[in-house]
Amino acid sequence: MKKIFSVIAILSIFTGQVHAQDDSPYKTSFKVDAPIIVAGMGLSYYGLTLMQDKDGLTPEQISRLSKDDVNGFDRFSAGWDSENAKKVSDIPFYGSFGLPFLMMLNDNVGSKAGQVFVLYVETMAVTGSLFTMTNGNLPRTRPLIYSADVEMSEKTRANARNSFYAGHTAAAASATFFAAKIFHDFNPDSPARKYVWAAAAAIPAAVGYLRLRAGKHFLSDNIVGYTLGAAAGILVPQLHKKTNNTNFSLTPVAAPDYRGALLTYSF
Repeated sequence: MKKIFSVIAILSIFTGQVHAQDDSPYKTSFKVDAPIIVAGMGLSYYGLTLMQDKDGLTPEQISRLSKDDVNGFDRFSAGWDSENAKKVSDIPFYGSFGLPFLMMLNDNVGSKAGQVFVLYVETMAVTGSLFTMTNGNLPRTRPLIYSADVEMSEKTRANARNSFYAGHTAAAASATFFAAKIFHDFNPDSPARKYVWAAAAAIPAAVGYLRLRAGKHFLSDNIVGYTLGAAAGILVPQLHKKTNNTNFSLTPVAAPDYRGALLTYSF
């Protein structure tokens, strides 16, 4: 609970500061953003417990698995298990989280650092809750479980059933596309925007490819993760724009047993 209150206090300071920054393309509010962030963090934690509580496969169940059981679209990677690819994937993965902070070196973005930080935390909270809740409720065996070179102790772990969908890819896409989106909106006349978007697309693609080679996820897992992560990275800032022409709106929802957010579309 202390951590939750600390987050709320920080958000209160940041959102309070940005109200006076009328030249920002975004509008943030403690009453709207704090409940969404706290709900996202809570759902992320709950989803993580679901992921950890999964039952691993038994050696007998694993012995009956066949690559032919994998759908035709994903079958080509069943059995991949590159340890080197797994290690290398950490470089673009962890590097992606620093990209939004790198964007703050831009004068326009950096002058609204508090507001950008709130939007970044909210984006990652939404991404985390979507991933953990989906993964925790939809067990899928990883490609490496079909490899004869992987130790049985690794195959029987609950983590071996966390293939759907690709969390590393989703988180990287969320961070990089968020960075590109804020740079785009704060610098409408910058010729560098296309290069920023290209980098934003390439980094999570590299993460996804390396996680595929590592046998951690199938191609479909990575496609879903990439898509949802990129969507969160773009939509959260877009929904906060003062001139939001998407017809989408995001509002907090409170009930006796529920705290969350409501995404609506008007037409």
